[in-house]
Amino acid sequence: MADVLDAFSLAGRAAVVTGAARGIGASVARTLAGAGAAVAVCDRDVEGLAEVARELEAGGATVHAADLDVRDDAAVRAFVDGAARHLGDLQVLVNNAGGGFASPFLDVSAKGQDALVRENFASVTSCIRAFVPHVPAPQGERAGGGAIVNVTSIEAHRAAPHYAVYAAMKAAVANLTMSLALELGERRIRVNCVAPDMIPTPGIGTDLPVDTPVPYAGRADDVALAVLYLASDASAFVTGATLLVDGGNAAAGGWRRAPDGTFTT
Repeated sequence: MADVLDAFSLAGRAAVVTGAARGIGASVARTLAGAGAAVAVCDRDVEGLAEVARELEAGGATVHAADLDVRDDAAVRAFVDGAARHLGDLQVLVNNAGGGFASPFLDVSAKGQDALVRENFASVTSCIRAFVPHVPAPQGERAGGGAIVNVTSIEAHRAAPHYAVYAAMKAAVANLTMSLALELGERRIRVNCVAPDMIPTPGIGTDLPVDTPVPYAGRADDVALAVLYLASDASAFVTGATLLVDGGNAAAGGWRRAPDGTFTT
């Protein structure tokens, strides 16, 4: 059993987590730090980020924290370079930052669309380009290298009326993930996605209906543990994949579980 648990350890590694001030990002940062990683965290929510950083440091983690707008490519590069100076080689990148707003597609202005593209897609490419040069070179068959985990959404895999551009960018990240799994494979950098749904967070609200196939609500920690799996040696032969953390919603299609346990469409 000890060897199994060791596969999930991130001791001696450094992880970068974007959008870490609250919700899924904060839970990911706590989970990776709990697995032994030093953690670089960023967000535009300065107060929330400071609280998370204090919590991680109180738990014994080494932390590098910075106010960052991930839409700013130059600022992203400066943050990641700073994380490497502070923490050393970087082995894990979790692209969690993102967001959207509800609007019919025809009402989304060019400026609004550009903001959605930069926040949900261009930020991911910026972070990856900044991160890869700081990943240690391969050492032997499986040693060295690193892992990139992109937090997408179930909306990457289905229609999303009034969130069309947001969903299209999440789909773009899922496709980018597959391409980069091939391009970065020789560097021993694995690239995967987690696609959450029905996870109560401050961003989307905490009072979500429990109509998923499993009869209980999701939690940010459910996503964080999936990220830990993909970031650790437990998933050493997994790359180019998307792990759905959605309570079975993708499998259910249009079916919903009613309070009495039956299913309706």
